[in-house]
Amino acid sequence: MKTVYGPVPSWRLGKSLGVDPVCERACSFDCVYCQVGKTETLTAEQRKFVEAEDVERDLKEALAKGNADIITFSGMGEPTLASNIGELIDVARKLSTLPTAILTNSTLLSRPTVADGLKKLDLVSAKLDASSENQFQKINKAVQGINFEETVKAIKKFRTKFSGKLALQMMFLKENEGSAGEMAALAKEINPFEVQLNTPLRKCGVKPISAEKMELVKREFSELNAVSVYEAKKPNVNILNLGETLRRRPSE
Repeated sequence: MKTVYGPVPSWRLGKSLGVDPVCERACSFDCVYCQVGKTETLTAEQRKFVEAEDVERDLKEALAKGNADIITFSGMGEPTLASNIGELIDVARKLSTLPTAILTNSTLLSRPTVADGLKKLDLVSAKLDASSENQFQKINKAVQGINFEETVKAIKKFRTKFSGKLALQMMFLKENEGSAGEMAALAKEINPFEVQLNTPLRKCGVKPISAEKMELVKREFSELNAVSVYEAKKPNVNILNLGETLRRRPSE
């Protein structure tokens, strides 16, 4: 299995060349809306999943073949579970002048080694799908030991020490659309450069909310820089390795 896939047409990031530092269904969440399917290894334990040499080889090959707007650490699982995430970010920065980003579920941001690694990035897109512990467990179904309050606290702390751009990615479903006001209040406290309002438009186990309902959600974020998946346009891309991409993005 290759560690690099895409580029994929991201409504948030443009032509996004993906680096998968985990390459398996390992995550600290088992989200009801996950497009890759049920988490096979529900864990908050970090370990090395892939070698830096493999990422360097695959990334060199991909950068030589195609154009991208950004290099994004994401994939089949939670990327910060990779104990060598900082080293892998260094590899990307060494090989390219493209901006670097990560899509993270935020659960490991409280760990100094994770925070220090992610500080090297240009953009961190941190997940926050709930306004309470009850919603957090219903939607994200976190591994034992991970809770809502500590996760929010970790995002806030990271925000104060990160010199790059911090975005909040918020997934809206029927379970939390009525809590948009409370989620907007949390977002104001965190003060991100952008709030990404999403709903699961790709095939998964739950239905998206409508464009009309998303517009009502977005009104709650009027004091913030918020963008909705229904408003954003995806770029046209030339996917270099369709098989590897479909492992991570089945509906591409």
